[in-house]
Amino acid sequence: MSSRCSGAGASPFPPGFHWGVATSAFQLEGSPNADWATWDKALLDHPQVTHHYELYKDDLKLLKDLGVNAYRFSIEWSRIQPAEDTWDESAVAHYQEIVDILRGYGIEPMVTLHHFTHPRWFIERYPWHRDASRGKFLRFVEAMASSLRGVRFWNTFNEPYVILLGGYLEGCMPPGLRDVKRSLLALRNIFTCHGKAYDIIHAHVPGARVSVAHNMSAFAPWKRWNPLDRMLTRTAKYFYNHSIIDAFRTGVFVVKFPFSRPIEIEVPIKDKLDFFGINYYTRIHLRFNPFRKMGVELRHIDMEGSGLTNLGWEVHPRGLEKVIRYASRLKVPLIVTENGIATHDTQRKTEYLKRHVDVLEHCLRQGYDVRGYYYWTLIDNYEWLHGLDARFGLYRVDFKTLKRIPTPAATYYSYLIESRSGL
Repeated sequence: MSSRCSGAGASPFPPGFHWGVATSAFQLEGSPNADWATWDKALLDHPQVTHHYELYKDDLKLLKDLGVNAYRFSIEWSRIQPAEDTWDESAVAHYQEIVDILRGYGIEPMVTLHHFTHPRWFIERYPWHRDASRGKFLRFVEAMASSLRGVRFWNTFNEPYVILLGGYLEGCMPPGLRDVKRSLLALRNIFTCHGKAYDIIHAHVPGARVSVAHNMSAFAPWKRWNPLDRMLTRTAKYFYNHSIIDAFRTGVFVVKFPFSRPIEIEVPIKDKLDFFGINYYTRIHLRFNPFRKMGVELRHIDMEGSGLTNLGWEVHPRGLEKVIRYASRLKVPLIVTENGIATHDTQRKTEYLKRHVDVLEHCLRQGYDVRGYYYWTLIDNYEWLHGLDARFGLYRVDFKTLKRIPTPAATYYSYLIESRSGL
């Protein structure tokens, strides 16, 4: 892929292209009031993870050193509203200071309002399958949209399908259910909240740009000759990648489970999208297995000799072009809001970064309207259900001393930004 993307000619990256990194508040700083604080026992020894809440000024300085012009971060809801009727103004001021520092560095902030975690009171009393969840979340959205100054780019939700799959189908995330019916109720409430949050943010923030950050994967049949594997692949590709795209175009989710009739769910999100965030990491192979739930078996296979990551994910840069092509049907600007690799091998991290940016450059030359690329992530952090050893960071963290150590990939990213965009 890189050979066809490295031709001569002017850089296709447009003026103002977002070269950034992405982070999540809880994964950097923890929170004693969040549902995840007691959900994963791996956090017991490191409840504050990287201590970013205290060391944020030093970490933000790393962004300036990298030369990025954009930074995506999240607001930890459980810090803002630790109890249902308690609002912590000092926490609001903390995140406002982050925005102000970024603006002082000439870095565009992108805020994510919901990045998987909830206040404990919310998940215990108002989980997403209950209609009361909508008012509670939108009250938080209203508070942030009316309080934060200097933020134009907003993600209402990070990876809403992962919330549904992990929290309602696999039971590995709060609220820990395995209930298809409740998952559909939660889907309706989450996306209803996006539609209403879109209006709230625009009412408070002139010129706001609002989206979701949607996890997308490349899919392939385990055995190409097997018609059942191919059928499952088409079903997974539609549900995981395409159904949200169609819902933003039509206002209707079409949910298709294997061997069952489609379900249609109306949600008020038609055209409520100013850009579309793509989180892309890997390709997944599917096989029909009658002994697995819903007859589906998922597997990561090193099909091209690029290896698997620390999390066992296949490295498949060409998949980024595929998901960009799928998302282009929305006819709105696209931003790669996450892309990165978990590895201890810093050379592999550099190669991963180069190969995916090469694919992105190819997409731009093909005319796709991509406005930004955010590498995941700035510094090593807590990875959901995997603890502290995933090592996604451009900067390595020594979790005993909390020292941030630049990897060669950090230097290479700075070079990429300068050479591809002239920043």
